[in-house]
Amino acid sequence: MINNHMVISTLLASALMLGACQSTQAPLATVPKVDLPRYMGDWYVIANIPTFIEKGAHNAIESYRLDTDGTIAVTFTFRDGAFDGKEKRYTPRGFVRDTHSNALWGMIYMWPIKADFRITYLADDYSQTIISRQQRDYVWIMARTPTVSEADYQRLLKIVETQGYEVRRVQKVPQQWQ
Repeated sequence: MINNHMVISTLLASALMLGACQSTQAPLATVPKVDLPRYMGDWYVIANIPTFIEKGAHNAIESYRLDTDGTIAVTFTFRDGAFDGKEKRYTPRGFVRDTHSNALWGMIYMWPIKADFRITYLADDYSQTIISRQQRDYVWIMARTPTVSEADYQRLLKIVETQGYEVRRVQKVPQQWQ
């Protein structure tokens, strides 16, 4: 019997790899340096261009933990379709590809495929970040808090736009916490 998680992981990895084959844009710059221990922890997904598994996600949180072998244990959780929807949980593994900056990662959803993840914006106080992809197919605007001010959101969207993304595709992720 085929495991649903395995099927979803296979489809996600295939979609990310197809995107990798189609990029002809200039290289997407990362931030100069990421203090990995400081970057670890919970990040609320404020907005994104969602992958197929994220469509309709509510209360999405990406959590990072630096393991002793230098890899990054990732836990991505969200409620499917509504705040009281079924909880979904995915656990890809991150690998730092550029140890000089720590801002270029590979993310494994299914071995051996490593999807491109780039930290292209990081607030000085590590309160907000943007994760982009060279292919400009998916993007994640995240914060340490479940909401950001409208001014901050517009500023972050402008950064995404200057990276070559179609901002009309970016969707806010509903966040509602007690």
